[in-house]
Amino acid sequence: MSAAAGPGRLPADLSAVLALLTGAGLAAGLGLLGELRPGWFALAVFTAGCAALGGWSRPAAAPLIGLALWLFHNGFAEHRHAELGWSPPAVEAGHLALLTGAALLAALVGGVSARWRAAGAEPDGGAGGAAAR
Repeated sequence: MSAAAGPGRLPADLSAVLALLTGAGLAAGLGLLGELRPGWFALAVFTAGCAALGGWSRPAAAPLIGLALWLFHNGFAEHRHAELGWSPPAVEAGHLALLTGAALLAALVGGVSARWRAAGAEPDGGAGGAAAR
């Protein structure tokens, strides 16, 4: 593992596999709840899944995570029965951008906090500890 990747970050290939498993699990869970249909709720659940997995992954994995969860969202929530479809291009591109952006944002925030923890620094610059008093 390179030092630039930060400690404890999942590599891109493992993140992609976990994204596919996460997408399958989210689709199954939404199906059990009766919420596997087009709309804001399914999109929000898949976006939260991207953010959760992105928080543990390297930023380079964000496009893989976004694409994997978009495949499950598109195939099971938007168009049903594992049929991928392309709604008006701006809609599908927006969904893909939202899912990828959530994974990327979480990966960037997770990477910064992991580096702070590894360096032993506090997010506020170290001025809030007991030693500073």
